Amino acid sequence: MSTSQTTSDSASGSRQGVLDRYFHLNERGTSAWREIRGGVVTFFAMAYILVLNPIILSGTDSAGKYLGGGSKPDAAAIVAGTALVAGLMTILMGTVSNFPLALAAGLGLNSMVAGTIVKIPGMTWADGMGVIVIEGIVIVFLVLTGLREAIFRAVPKFLRTAISVGIGLFVTFVGLVNAGIVHKGGEGETALVFGVNGSVSTWPLVVFTLGLALTVVLMVRHVKGAILIGIVSTTVLAVAVEAVRHVGPHSGDNPGGWGLTVPSLKGSPVQTPDFSTLGEFSIAGPFAKIGVVAVAVLAFSVMLADFFDTMGTMVAVGAEGDLLDDAGNPPNTQRILLVDSLAAIAGGAGGVSSNTSYIESSTGVADGARTGLASVVTGVAFLLSTFFAPLAALVPNEAAAPALVAVGFLMMQQVAKIDWTDLGIAIPAFLTIVFMPFGYSITVGIGVGFICHCMVETARGRARKIHPLMWLVSALFVVYFLLDPIQRMLGLI
Repeated sequence: MSTSQTTSDSASGSRQGVLDRYFHLNERGTSAWREIRGGVVTFFAMAYILVLNPIILSGTDSAGKYLGGGSKPDAAAIVAGTALVAGLMTILMGTVSNFPLALAAGLGLNSMVAGTIVKIPGMTWADGMGVIVIEGIVIVFLVLTGLREAIFRAVPKFLRTAISVGIGLFVTFVGLVNAGIVHKGGEGETALVFGVNGSVSTWPLVVFTLGLALTVVLMVRHVKGAILIGIVSTTVLAVAVEAVRHVGPHSGDNPGGWGLTVPSLKGSPVQTPDFSTLGEFSIAGPFAKIGVVAVAVLAFSVMLADFFDTMGTMVAVGAEGDLLDDAGNPPNTQRILLVDSLAAIAGGAGGVSSNTSYIESSTGVADGARTGLASVVTGVAFLLSTFFAPLAALVPNEAAAPALVAVGFLMMQQVAKIDWTDLGIAIPAFLTIVFMPFGYSITVGIGVGFICHCMVETARGRARKIHPLMWLVSALFVVYFLLDPIQRMLGLI
C-alpha cells in the first residue's frame, strides 16, 4: 500500500472517529453512510414545503400588501426564506439534540397566519409573523421552566403509543390525498373517492401506483435505501412521463394533472437566493392593532397546535428508530423541545411562519437514520436548495407519496403494543388514532385522546390517578376545541 493511500485511509478513519464520538454512531448501530442516506430521504420527503409554503403565504394581508412588502407575490423570496430557516434549525436540531428530526415551516400553522391572523382588519404580514414570534417566546419559556417536558412525561405510555400509531395513519392518509388516489367526493358521491371514477386512469396516478409498488418490492426484498430509491426512481419516471405526455398541473380544467408541482425543469436549475422576508415581523404591532386579549387568544391557538404536534412527532420518530427508553421517552427530550421552540421564533423572524418538527423525518429513520447527523445532512440540503430551488421543487406529490404510505405502515406496527382488552386503555387509544387521519390533524387526535382518557378514568373511579398536568392540558384542549365561538365573541372572525 502506498504512503498516500495510507494517509488517505487514516484521514478517512479520523473523520469517521470524530463523527462517531460526536453523534455516537456505533452506539446506535448506524454508520455515516446510513445517516447521509437517511438525511437525503428526509429532505426529499419534505421538499414539498418549498413549493407549498409560497403558495399558502403568497396572498395579500388586510392592508393589501404581499409578504415581502411588494405589490405582487414574491414566491422566490418565500422559497429562499423557507429553505434558509429550515436548514439552519434542522442543523441545530442535529448538533444540539443528536436526534434525527428535521424542521420546516409548519403546515396548518402557516395557513392560520395567512387565512386568519393577517386577515384581521389592520393586521399586516409583519404583525402576523409577530404573533408567531410571541408564541415561540412563550413556548421557549415553558421549555426552560421544565413545564413542556413535564407535560410530555405526564402522558401515559399507552397514549404515546396511540399517538405514534395515529400519526402513522395520518401520514398514510396525507400521502394518499397528496397523490390524488383518494380525494373528496363531489355532490352525490361518497365522502371519499378512489382515483378517477374508481379507476387509476391518469398518468400521475399511474406514476404513484408504480412508485408504491416499487417501494413495497424493495422493502420486502430488504434493499438498503428502499425509500430513497423509490422516491428518486418515481421522480425520474414522472419527469419522463411529463416530457412525453405533457400532463401539466392539476386544475379544474385539468383534473388529471400533477399535484402541487409539475415534474419538469424550466430555465436554469440555479438561482441567486432572495432573503427579503427575513426580519419582516413586529411584536408591538399586534398589541397596538387588536389588543392584548386578542393577541393572547391567537398566540394560544397557534401554540397549542405547535406544542402537541411536536410531542407526537418526536415520539413517533423515536419509536420508528427504536430510540425510546423504557418509559417511552426519546433521548435528550429537553434539547429537542428547546430547539423546536426556538424554531417557532426563527420562523416568525424569518417571515416564513412558525417552523416545527416534521413527521416526514420518519422516512429517513425508516431508511436507517438514527442520529443527529442525518438532520445535519437534511439541513445542508435545505441550505443548498436556496440556490437550487428549481430542483428541490421538481419532486411531485405523486413521487413523494409512496414513501409516506410506506412509513405509515412501519409506524402502524406499534399498534400491537396497546392492550385492546382493557377498555379504559383501548377506547382513548382508539379515538386518538382515528381522529388524527379523519380529523386531518395530529393535534385534534391528541386532544380527543387526552379528554377521553380523563373522562374514562373518572368514570372508573380513578380520577385521582390522573396526573394534574393531564387535567390541565385536557381543560386547555376543551378551550382549543371551542376557539371558534370564543374568537367570534371577541370579534376576531
